[in-house]
Amino acid sequence: MSDPHTYPTRAAAMEAADDEPLSPVAGDTIGDVIARRYSRRDIMKGALGVTAATALFGPAALAASKAEAASVGDRFSFDEVAAGANEYHHVAEGYDAKVLLSWGDPVCADVQDKPFDPRTLTAEEQEYRFGYNNDYIAYFPIDGSSEHGLLCINHEYTNEELMFPGLGRDQSDSNFRETTKEIANIEMAAVGVTVVEVRKVNDKWEVVHGDRNRRITLNTEMTIDGDAAGTARMKTREDSTGKRVFGTFSNCAGGKTPWGTYLTAEENIHGGFWTEELDANFKPDVDHDGKYKASYKRYRIPTRWQSWGKYHKRFNFDEEENEPNRFGWIVEIDPEERESVPVKHTALGRFFHEGAETTLSNDGRAVVFSGDDAQNEYVYRFVSRDHYIKGNKAHNATLLEHGTLSVAQFSSEGTGKWIPLKYGEGKLAKACSAGKFENQADVLIDARLAADEVGATKMDRPEDVQPNEETRRVYVMLTNNTKRNAGTVDAANPRPNNKFGHIIEMIPDGGDFGADTFTWNILVRCGDPTKMELGAYWNAATTEDSWFVSPDNATVDPEGRLWIATDQGKYWQQTGRADGLFALETEGIRRGTPRMFFRVPMGAELCGPCFTPDGKTLFLSVQHPGADGVDGYANFKGPSVFENPATRWPDFDPKMPPRPSVMVITHPDGKEIG
Repeated sequence: MSDPHTYPTRAAAMEAADDEPLSPVAGDTIGDVIARRYSRRDIMKGALGVTAATALFGPAALAASKAEAASVGDRFSFDEVAAGANEYHHVAEGYDAKVLLSWGDPVCADVQDKPFDPRTLTAEEQEYRFGYNNDYIAYFPIDGSSEHGLLCINHEYTNEELMFPGLGRDQSDSNFRETTKEIANIEMAAVGVTVVEVRKVNDKWEVVHGDRNRRITLNTEMTIDGDAAGTARMKTREDSTGKRVFGTFSNCAGGKTPWGTYLTAEENIHGGFWTEELDANFKPDVDHDGKYKASYKRYRIPTRWQSWGKYHKRFNFDEEENEPNRFGWIVEIDPEERESVPVKHTALGRFFHEGAETTLSNDGRAVVFSGDDAQNEYVYRFVSRDHYIKGNKAHNATLLEHGTLSVAQFSSEGTGKWIPLKYGEGKLAKACSAGKFENQADVLIDARLAADEVGATKMDRPEDVQPNEETRRVYVMLTNNTKRNAGTVDAANPRPNNKFGHIIEMIPDGGDFGADTFTWNILVRCGDPTKMELGAYWNAATTEDSWFVSPDNATVDPEGRLWIATDQGKYWQQTGRADGLFALETEGIRRGTPRMFFRVPMGAELCGPCFTPDGKTLFLSVQHPGADGVDGYANFKGPSVFENPATRWPDFDPKMPPRPSVMVITHPDGKEIG
């Protein structure tokens, strides 16, 4: 397990933990599959021939010459941003990029007239202000408008060293002695979700401080449904029903349902649970000797990277072992009903959800895709039991309560299938008979363990899984996997020590997102294409500025074009370029050609790209500016803390630390983005 004391901040340690596989050694990785399909030697050398490359990466367009690709007009018309890194953001020439919301800005009218001052911030006040580390964004039109709507925005975690004066770096090695109860409560109020009304007035987007706005935090009451609801493992001292829980955190990516609700995904929930049982180095030293030993180990609980459990018993694993089972789910929120109670849907499984991208099958059932964001974890899909009925909101609100959770298995022949995770059935029958799972609730709570049993394919850290309703294809973002070695490469994860990631394209049979089988290929292998030893693979038209690494979030614009957001974490200095947003061609002779549209300030990641229905506005999240990997930056003498941050983006005010922010991008001539 990652020792938090070898990393500059708690957030960096939590990020590194995702790079440590917890799945069992046995079973095919995506690298094993690729290796059986192609020569392992050729894959490692990055020297696939044209025939093999065409089979692996899709249409022969990828083998086209640079002149051929350049001679064909692409679907994007902007001049790309130059790669690099500095304190500022950069957008394609001709576009306007404005800050719409930053951490601490008023969301609710309660604090609208009170200036934000992080030095005097209280937990009560934070409940009404924009949260920290904004991530996924979804836009919900009001009366069908592309200029007036509701934004739902995730807040993933906090960077205490940049939020609070005098706190400095990670406090966990000193028992969080500087992290007071008030600071812990502020952090608990700064995560979760923001629902906010926005409107375009005189060609400028602004926040509307009306009664539609809402903060959802760790203090918000929620319900739990599905097969795990009400079972013994979901009950706590504070909730004897097992159907009520307060709050959501580690909200990474998400989704938007066809019936107009918001799905937020709980990801790295292990970091929230405290223990007093530590070794000499202040690392968790809990002896899991009970019935659910394998479960706690597989989900890395407890970790003690938050001080919450020091002050709140429900986050103290020594006091309440079941509370972790109530997190790691997909949460549904109705943005139109301010008083509505969010619902955690256990039918969609418990793991470190990156997102919950949602669409419909050909026969009208809800389909939700999600990646488990850690190395050697799996790609999942949920298909509802019941069918969507247009205009019937009450019925559609029940669709995610019942259905089939499946996990992906990729074959070396370029085909794949979804394996159902049903208690006592199929490939799970033997494990259930052996007592590893007692009921469907166990299968859902321990979805990772169930996926291990059925032979799912271990992936190179699967993040967003994005369906494209125009092309009827699904794109899987695989960020990296430095723990994969030459003996475990396979067809779908072809590189050992995969530092830079790749993107898989899944083609469901019959163009049906609900089909149980699919074919697949690799769209791109990320990294610098001029360094053959990296095994990167792009279209020949790819420029020096346009290649990228660590694909994370993805979205499809109203024209059906794919956009990729990247997250290198602390490793961005290996490439010398900050993260950003890239347009990526997926069809024709220019397939596999990227183009950089937006670049974040150093130490930040780009999250949650979201278009309005008319394609004329793009919302982006810039998360943790000045945090990741900045200590070694040539123009900065660290460490990066509240008093001395690597950048003071976006305010550049000496009295204000860097603030995670949502940006809004438009073209002054009213043109569509891209």
